[in-house]
Amino acid sequence: MKDLFSVDGKTAVVTGGSRGIGEMIAAGYLSNGAKVYISSRKADVCDETAKRLSEEFGGECISLPADMSTLEGIDEFVAKLKEKEESIDILVNNAGVAWGAPLEDFPELGWDKVMNTNVKGVFFLTQKLLPLLEAKNSSDKPSYVINVGSIDGIKTPRFDNFSYGPSKAAVHHLTRVLASHLVRRNIIVNGIAPGPFPTFMLSAGVGGGGDVENTDWDQVGQANPRGRVGTPEDIAGLAIFLSSRACGFTIGDVITCDGGTVVS
Repeated sequence: MKDLFSVDGKTAVVTGGSRGIGEMIAAGYLSNGAKVYISSRKADVCDETAKRLSEEFGGECISLPADMSTLEGIDEFVAKLKEKEESIDILVNNAGVAWGAPLEDFPELGWDKVMNTNVKGVFFLTQKLLPLLEAKNSSDKPSYVINVGSIDGIKTPRFDNFSYGPSKAAVHHLTRVLASHLVRRNIIVNGIAPGPFPTFMLSAGVGGGGDVENTDWDQVGQANPRGRVGTPEDIAGLAIFLSSRACGFTIGDVITCDGGTVVS
């Protein structure tokens, strides 16, 4: 029972891991003994984050930049990963984008870019990584997939991001569909629906211009039932639960991590 939440010695992949929620999850895994690969579209940012996380939290964090919105980018990422690993234990599908515009002016580009990254990318990366997820798993030691959705896929978003909420609702249902197909292959799939966290995306939405360091997060948090925004411990703790022995019988669920926003 004492190792229920252990991820020590596991190998994890966290997409969109160079900043925001992905970086928080990667840091949580590293702090608890996992080896972590992170990806993002910007190679220099991804490389810098991997170096910083390795130094700050110990362990091994490896940068594998990739564009998860295209099959070409996904295939390139998987090929590079297969050169380094014969198996993985954890896949966190966190890479995501948003697009804001008034309803009358919302462009097709803003629809396609969001759907391609947030939905198509999740499905096809999971599909392409099945051989690595299954390579060493078993009934007693399953592998884990975590899809990061959003509370905007549960409730009506407050911003004019008309493709974002529907894309995350699709991620939530895709999580259930994949879970039902993969559970008998010893792959446990669940999802997280985060609420407000101190990220570039939310900073841009609340008028901070994406400046995470200088956004007034205390003010943003006042609107939350918990009276604050989320912390790295909040999201990393849930991710660790969803990729450890503690999650051996929780299948296809999407758990909110939002300080009580949805239920309130």
